[in-house]
Amino acid sequence: MVKKESLTSLKLLIFHFHATNTIIISFLPLYLKFKGLTGTEIGWVLAIGPFASIISQPFWGYLSDKYKTVKRMLILSTIGMLIISVIFFQMDSLLTILILGALFFFFSSPVGALSDSLAQRQAQQLKISFGSIRMWGSVGFAFSSLVVGEILTKFGIQVIVWPYVIIGTILLIIAFTISDVKSEEESTPVNLADISMLLKNKPFIFFLLFMMFITITHRANDSFIGIYITEVGGSEGLVGIAWFVGVISEAAVFAFAGLWFRKYSPITFVIIASILYCIRWFIYGMAPSPYFIISFQVLHGVTFGIFYIAAFDYVTKLIPNLLQSTGHLIFYSVMFGVSGIIGSMAGGKMIEAFGGQIMYLGMGLFTLLGIFCLVGYQIWMKRLEVKVKTAGT
Repeated sequence: MVKKESLTSLKLLIFHFHATNTIIISFLPLYLKFKGLTGTEIGWVLAIGPFASIISQPFWGYLSDKYKTVKRMLILSTIGMLIISVIFFQMDSLLTILILGALFFFFSSPVGALSDSLAQRQAQQLKISFGSIRMWGSVGFAFSSLVVGEILTKFGIQVIVWPYVIIGTILLIIAFTISDVKSEEESTPVNLADISMLLKNKPFIFFLLFMMFITITHRANDSFIGIYITEVGGSEGLVGIAWFVGVISEAAVFAFAGLWFRKYSPITFVIIASILYCIRWFIYGMAPSPYFIISFQVLHGVTFGIFYIAAFDYVTKLIPNLLQSTGHLIFYSVMFGVSGIIGSMAGGKMIEAFGGQIMYLGMGLFTLLGIFCLVGYQIWMKRLEVKVKTAGT
């Protein structure tokens, strides 16, 4: 049974991981620019993260299921993340930055997915909403974006390693205090052959494929909203405010998930969030000023918050308990890894060739195609359920 003390520790762990993640997402590009890298070279370094996550997240998920522990995998990956980060931030040449960057992301990328997997299990046992736990990641992101931003403004981007290591060390200490959540099926050993169960799971695979129509646009926005805001006349300060508004609204959606999430099926909420994503991209594509974009950044919380909670819960229902961590990390690697690579590359080409407005209008059309796919998927799944019920009678 999960103790309340362990739940508090997990919330603190999620808070501090996303606080460290903010430093990488928001300030690493500026640090690499300070190091003298060109825009193209910075793009290569940032692309290393999604590439590494495609390999590392299923790998760590498999180890977690095989050895029946999320806690130990979190501790090991956090230790690796901390050690490599100190070396990574000292590198100056592009080659060494790329090599150390790949190692860094190999250890850091699974921490968020493993903690979310553990949060989902604890939420199920305690009969509380997953969002009420996951919201602490959004709070950590918002807190770090303001505090670390002020520190770097005062002391310079070159001190980025210190807030990262300090927050990361607190994260490691907290990781030792969390508890694993055991399921009834966890006495069964897991081997590589069991992974084929997921690959043969057609509902799981098709959902991931159709989901990518939405997540590719989400990741493209993550990469280029800052550039787009400056393109329509904004400053770096307004970019920070836009992120803060978006993440605070995300935390609110996660916090109140228990009030709305069970009203409809998870796949219905995925479709609702996708429709809102589509509307959001078309609105951004017509933005006359940076303040217009910031005023609609509350939609970030509504779109990503609803989509992530619903998709994560739906995937949990599609995969067996025996392979929960593996399935969750495959989901994570598709949503943030594969989608990140495609979104960054395609978005970069579009914004360079046509500008931000055309990029966002294109994202709206691509999302619309994804909505049709997800609606078709929902109809297909309902027919499958009817066939199963008919066969059982």
